[in-house]
Amino acid sequence: MMSVVGAQPFIKPMQSSPSVSPGIQRRHTLPASEVRPLNTQDAISVFEIEREAFISVSGECPLHLDEVRHFLTLCPELSMGWFEEGRLVAFIIGSLWDQDRLTSDALTLHKPCGSTVHIHVLAVHRTFRQQGKGPILMWRYLQYLRCLPNVRRAMLMCEDFLIPFYRKSGFKVLGRCAITVANLTFTEMWYPISGHAYMRRNSEAIRFPELPLTVPLTKTDEQVDV
Repeated sequence: MMSVVGAQPFIKPMQSSPSVSPGIQRRHTLPASEVRPLNTQDAISVFEIEREAFISVSGECPLHLDEVRHFLTLCPELSMGWFEEGRLVAFIIGSLWDQDRLTSDALTLHKPCGSTVHIHVLAVHRTFRQQGKGPILMWRYLQYLRCLPNVRRAMLMCEDFLIPFYRKSGFKVLGRCAITVANLTFTEMWYPISGHAYMRRNSEAIRFPELPLTVPLTKTDEQVDV
């Protein structure tokens, strides 16, 4: 498993628990909102969200259930899940890759010595879409990758209608992808991973205790929020 340096602020609860009067007891102890790495116990929830998000649009899932379990076993530290009251609402799954461009092997392999994170999938539960959770989780994930000492860039492949969404997260077009799935074609995009994770305690937009996001969302962002 990859060594993680200074990454804890990016996988802590995203909101402080509200103060409770001495005479009022909380009915549960789950944090209102938290981000953490995924594990194999999350696999079914991951696949259900992914299947609903992608099958209706493209007819294909980026990862099948056995592949979800495969990557959450080999490299759980390259995944990130957003939970509300203990319920998974959004997630990212990645693995390491060791070539300049993606090939069909990148869909199923994890290369521990690679310096590129291949982002296989970002998906948001249908109930929580149009709330900016996709861009927020991606921003947080990219900052988290800056804490991993051997990672130099992130890559993904997407259909053309998603290019504006990923551009707003800082990705750049690399070119047409050599991979095709059924009749679907893709564009490769990349994001440079360098420097230190960006942290600021005060935000005018969304206040997290350790890691706020200050990117304002526009109507265009909401339309392609995944």
